[in-house]
Amino acid sequence: MLKTSLLLAAAALAGAADARTIAVAAGADAQERLQSALIEAQPGDVVKLAAGRFVLTGGLSLDVAGVTVAGAGPAATVLDFTGQKGEGEGLLITSNDVLIRDLGMENPKGNGLKSKGADGISFVNLRVEWTGGPKATNGAYGVYPVSSKHVLIDRVTVKGASDAGIYVGQSDQIVVRNSRAEGNVAGIEIENSYNADVHDNVATNNAGGILVFDLPDLPQQGGHSVRLFRNQVIANNHPNFAAPGNIVAGVPSGTGVMVMANRNVHVTDNDIKDNAGNAVMLVAYTQAFTDKNYNPLPRSIAVRGNRYSGNGAKPAFAGGAEIAAAVGGTLPPVMWDGITGFTVPGGSAATADGGILVNDGPLLNLNLKTHGTPASAAQPSVGAVMATVTLPEPAAVVLPAAQEARAASKLAAR
Repeated sequence: MLKTSLLLAAAALAGAADARTIAVAAGADAQERLQSALIEAQPGDVVKLAAGRFVLTGGLSLDVAGVTVAGAGPAATVLDFTGQKGEGEGLLITSNDVLIRDLGMENPKGNGLKSKGADGISFVNLRVEWTGGPKATNGAYGVYPVSSKHVLIDRVTVKGASDAGIYVGQSDQIVVRNSRAEGNVAGIEIENSYNADVHDNVATNNAGGILVFDLPDLPQQGGHSVRLFRNQVIANNHPNFAAPGNIVAGVPSGTGVMVMANRNVHVTDNDIKDNAGNAVMLVAYTQAFTDKNYNPLPRSIAVRGNRYSGNGAKPAFAGGAEIAAAVGGTLPPVMWDGITGFTVPGGSAATADGGILVNDGPLLNLNLKTHGTPASAAQPSVGAVMATVTLPEPAAVVLPAAQEARAASKLAAR
């Protein structure tokens, strides 16, 4: 056993010693030279991008594990996709243990940075921006890990995405922290994912600040165990510019936090202010569905210890103005649609398997009762609080120590 351990340690040291830094400068043929570097990189290598503007005409891809791609800073090293042909990602990563850091990306025709099927993917100190401002023709997502595990998004800024600035879908073990989402349709979205900590971020001037969704007909569903804490969710009043038919096209402008059809979501210790609609909205999935395994209800949701001001004065959702008028002119901090039951497609009636526990008050309950009931049938009531106790929090997400150390390493940033 000792001999085996020594051999493994020796192999690891040899791999570290063999690691290279592949330098790539901006200038002529940047597309070919950068993509070649990504193809030729070996595990442990650093693809180091110099300061400058890399004018690119196509998407980039990386399928080698253990590679770091590092620039000289989000404003200094810029991947410029303004002239990109096609609708693909700016950079697609399909390998494990990859770190992308210290660079900017502008105007990708599709998504910005995407990982798919990756374990141990880290996005650190990045900027993704559509410089022409918010438009439906902008790419959907700025940073977009999907079907990934051990996801770290740290010190990332995204502006102008036509769906979500920072989007994590169908993934597990997720940390989104110290980041800023501004001028997108949705600022930060966690969708059909398990075990996510979203904290110390700023979501401002989006149509919706932070969304936690679960949707039917996807390979991974039943999203659960999400903590939203110490975030600044401020003035998310931008007009919704999503393309028609997109699920986020239905997010009302003025939404601070929206939880839809998820389980065990905790919204705590956030500053939520100056959102024209709901500070916190808890709702069932609003559309008809045929997926027999899908639960459209929010359940086991805790909302407590948040700080609210200036919300709810001008709700944009259908019937919002009338509901606000009925409850005194301004929406209370938390709104729940009051839906507690649904019919399983082709089956029987079902109810929520966990409660809505709101310690922040007052709470507006629309009392819609059953999935599919139109909003026009709302019977709004306001209560001081709905619970005097709350749910145990999900366990904190702890990423592998080696992943965290690598992301924090100053050496990797140089």
